[in-house]
Amino acid sequence: MIKFLDTPLFGILISILAFEIGIFINKKTKLSILNPIVIAEVLIIVFMIVFNIDYEVYNKGGSIISFFLGPATVVLAVPLYKQIEKLKENGLPIMVGIAVGCITAITSVYFLSKLFHLDEVLTLSLLPKSVTAAISMEVSSQIGGIPALTVAATVVTGITGNVLWPYISKVFKIENDVASGISLGTSAHALGTAKAMELGEVEGGMASLAIGVAGLVTVILVPILAKLLF
Repeated sequence: MIKFLDTPLFGILISILAFEIGIFINKKTKLSILNPIVIAEVLIIVFMIVFNIDYEVYNKGGSIISFFLGPATVVLAVPLYKQIEKLKENGLPIMVGIAVGCITAITSVYFLSKLFHLDEVLTLSLLPKSVTAAISMEVSSQIGGIPALTVAATVVTGITGNVLWPYISKVFKIENDVASGISLGTSAHALGTAKAMELGEVEGGMASLAIGVAGLVTVILVPILAKLLF
């Protein structure tokens, strides 16, 4: 058993098993708040606490899964390509919407951090939280943030968008497929895109576009704002 824990296979298997349990519970309950990722994270944390397993032991396999975040993000270009005509028809409003979403996400973090008196390092760690983890970690390290904290904030952001979207769309009556996809991809990155793909091909394609453009805007804008504001 000890030899098994020392191999990457342990982290990979426990991650897959926990996620499959999360999917099963989500399908049975049909409650968006019981997101498979949330359930999987809770199960893994409880398991590691109960059996006193160090994070480093789990991360031997967990880091391998994290490695595939980058390639998985690139593959999202496929559903976008299938919806290229939608992009041509709505190019300007799509780009403006993504840009406004990114600016709102970044500036809201700054002002809320000031409101709650967070120190500079914490604020810098939270600024790039609204893009996919592969990008947010790199931006955080460049501007002096804590990448580990940035990843945690990125995951929380994605899960929140994924879980709350059904309620937000009803309250604000967002019914347009392009608007749904762009808003999910811009605000909740990969996890929002997963929800968008559940809604339909158009939503998934637009969310895939939003991830890429939002990442590009964040990479350019956050370092500039970090220098100006701090």
